[in-house]
Amino acid sequence: MSQKKKQRYRGKRTGSMLPFSSENYVLFAVGILVIILGYLSLSRGPWNSFWSLTLAPILLVIGYCIIVPVAILYRKRNNKQEAETK
Repeated sequence: MSQKKKQRYRGKRTGSMLPFSSENYVLFAVGILVIILGYLSLSRGPWNSFWSLTLAPILLVIGYCIIVPVAILYRKRNNKQEAETK
């Protein structure tokens, strides 16, 4: 194949390709689980307990700000893409 044809096909994507893989869905489920645990720990005990003041905000920030965005942005690289970037 000539260089022009390779460049032309490189940018095209197939219509049957799903935007997320199974790893994305697993990460998203873990994020939702961490968020649920954060809300459950927020509702546990009095308002000034360790669960409500410390653990719940940490779990919610980890779930909303770290795990869910990583689940959306994560894409597994294959060997061909790694070889082309080097």
